[in-house]
Amino acid sequence: MTQFTDFGLAQPVLRALEEAGYVTPTPIQAQAVPPAMEGRDLCGIAQTGTGKTAAFALPILHRLSLDSRRAPRRGCRVLVLSPTRELASQIADSFSDYGRHLPYTNTVVFGGVNITRQERAIAPGVDILVATPGRLIDLVDRRALTLEGVEILVLDEADQMLDLGFIHALKRIVKMLPAKRQSLFFSATMPKNIAGLADQYLSNPVQVAVTPVATTAERVDQQVIFCHTGAKQALLNHVLRDPKIERVLVFTRTKHGADRVVRGLDKASVVSAAIHGNKSQPQRERALAAFRDGSCRVLVATDIAARGIDVDGVTHVVNYDLPNVPESYVHRIGRTARAGAEGQAISFCNDEERAYLRDIERTTRQKIPVGGFPEGFVPPTRQEAQDNAAEEARRPPRQPQGRPGQRQGRPGGGRGQGGEGRGEPRAHEARGGRPGGQPGHRQDQRAAGAPRPDGQRQDQRRPERAGEARPQGARPQGARPSDGRRDGRPARSGGEGGRAIGWLDRAPRT
Repeated sequence: MTQFTDFGLAQPVLRALEEAGYVTPTPIQAQAVPPAMEGRDLCGIAQTGTGKTAAFALPILHRLSLDSRRAPRRGCRVLVLSPTRELASQIADSFSDYGRHLPYTNTVVFGGVNITRQERAIAPGVDILVATPGRLIDLVDRRALTLEGVEILVLDEADQMLDLGFIHALKRIVKMLPAKRQSLFFSATMPKNIAGLADQYLSNPVQVAVTPVATTAERVDQQVIFCHTGAKQALLNHVLRDPKIERVLVFTRTKHGADRVVRGLDKASVVSAAIHGNKSQPQRERALAAFRDGSCRVLVATDIAARGIDVDGVTHVVNYDLPNVPESYVHRIGRTARAGAEGQAISFCNDEERAYLRDIERTTRQKIPVGGFPEGFVPPTRQEAQDNAAEEARRPPRQPQGRPGQRQGRPGGGRGQGGEGRGEPRAHEARGGRPGGQPGHRQDQRAAGAPRPDGQRQDQRRPERAGEARPQGARPQGARPSDGRRDGRPARSGGEGGRAIGWLDRAPRT
């Protein structure tokens, strides 16, 4: 197959490809599209940036064009599961681009945003639903979505979907799907244990592997620089002085590490933004949009951005921390050198990460060249690095948003790593009270002057409020509490000023 017209795709799909300027399919597309058009189960493995999304989107749109049945109410005909929100959004955009001339609907759902709007969007039924597993289960539990009418299941980044982080959710989802369906799995890496698990969900699949498993992109120039941990920030600041580095992705192992790198870049007057699971969805979208339009030159991210971030013009990838999972290295450096472009990947490696480096070289079956410090860079000594870290630790922590003492929810609105979980508030937080309790119960008793169980009023039990001097910072009598919970109840205290009042240690409401 040398051209898309050789596949026999529906004319509206070919028209969209022509308008997008796509003429010649990539190797993964040439091998995966024909069997997928026939309805066969498929497991496709190819390097990042080789067009795997089109490899399953084009045959799906073609098959839908042959059957004009409507999607079931509160259901879908095609279900695409993605591990991250960013990747889910990009997949939905690809379906919109390739199917612009087809009368079919597609919707994307993920955590961190209003679930009610998503319920309204899928209520009449959608042909193609792209989702993260956590939010999909939320919609099913709320009886806003049924999966009985799914004809095609797609797992993008299948190795991560079948890993421990998602396998339990995936098993639950698969039980809700019809036994008779087409399943398409795609990934850039497929460890042997994950491949064996994938066979349980595929029926006589076609195996398509255009490159060996865990092969890095050929156009990426790789190098590793050995330095101690305390020199990494200074080394990054120096590397980014090079004007040839136009757009760079910096990967860290932890969320707090990403924020720490951004603070270090700010000191060096380098415009940067962080994206990780502790960021809310609007924050993640703003950071990614700024990175796309060029207003933000550096995007610092955890492995949440290693898959699915497709930004044109990413010239460099910097592994500030080497990943402890060798397959993640392949996905990370695959964010550059996409669609035939050139790219460069620089990895910083300290003494503790040398074992990770050996695992990466063993998995990718290649030796990463060792590079030296850039010209003019003098690394700080270990003692200087320790002093800088101690000074950073002595700085006062940032004050949380909201009223002082207010209970803070989890950032990002979701559970688990990556914020891809349910994203729903606890029931008693949403009601403003405890589980099974009534909001404002204690506040109503105070207003009515209800006696305590031992017959004493609150002002008798706390003499400092009645006659003693009020501590500094205490609120005046009758003022609205500013250090309580959301529903106005004061926070419990176990200090020496008096014993804590338990939930049941008061008279019933009259």
